[in-house]
Amino acid sequence: MILYIGRRLLGVIGVLIAIAAVTFTIFYVLPSDPAAAACGKSCSTERLAAIREHMGLDEPLWRQFMDFVTGIFTGRTLGTGQYELHCDFPCLGYSYENSESVWDLLMDRLPVSASLALGAAVLWLALGLSAGVAAALRKDTLTDKVLMVGAVAAASLPVYFTSMMLIYGLIRTAGLLPYPSYVPFGDNPADWASNLLLPWVALAILYAAMYARQSRSSMIETMAEPYIRTARAKGLPRRTVVVKHGLRAGMTPILTIFGMDLGGLLAGAVITESIFGLPGIGRLFYGALSSGDQPVILGVTLLAATFIVVANLAVDLLYAVVDPRVRY
Repeated sequence: MILYIGRRLLGVIGVLIAIAAVTFTIFYVLPSDPAAAACGKSCSTERLAAIREHMGLDEPLWRQFMDFVTGIFTGRTLGTGQYELHCDFPCLGYSYENSESVWDLLMDRLPVSASLALGAAVLWLALGLSAGVAAALRKDTLTDKVLMVGAVAAASLPVYFTSMMLIYGLIRTAGLLPYPSYVPFGDNPADWASNLLLPWVALAILYAAMYARQSRSSMIETMAEPYIRTARAKGLPRRTVVVKHGLRAGMTPILTIFGMDLGGLLAGAVITESIFGLPGIGRLFYGALSSGDQPVILGVTLLAATFIVVANLAVDLLYAVVDPRVRY
């Protein structure tokens, strides 16, 4: 197991380096010049050259990339002379827009995106698995048809439409909830939950619908396995057969998509955060794209890739816990 984890971690590092290289190359071929944008309209040639040197843009692409990668692990020094600036480990550079550390920007926004993703994940797992298992155990009945029609309808609703309807119905019309704004969990857990409830529900409606359909298919296939019939023939309680033998084995494909979905959401839900005004990584990424802030874009890209590959590694390890057959 230790050797397996070690090999996978080496693979994770290789994937992240490859993603960073591709992103760097894309920025290199883009026609925009961040030094010119930072210098302004009336910018002299000497001033432009000084800014390019300070940003490190006068170096060859391979040197810029190597400095970036080594800076993540050891820190690095940007600029020279009076413009020299040391970037501490882990160094992802500085924003072109406000000169703030990209790492500090990400860590400041991460609690918001993590709160949104984890809360929504709990809701969509509870709703999606419950609906999917109930539909599978009542296959081809009215309950099954109603649940699946509802799942298809919910999956067809764009998250921005669901979010706007929730805001209009529960905030503007009924006044049942405050307009969402992030409150740190440590300051007031109740306010933290009440302010994030609507974004959680907006995301959970979409994802729960997809998980309900997937879990229904998995459960129907699993419940037809010979070992399930053997468990029933032994006289085991129905709950034991369904939960311990059926649902546990049917969770394997659910874990796969859950790792991808949660990893992606941890790096920010752009639409949801924008609609509800939450200062998460998704809004940071959208703003960086609009302004061409390359260090921030690269930092968010690497963070998202890290979450996804680590989530995939965790899912692979959980396979052996959920389904003992995988251990062999």
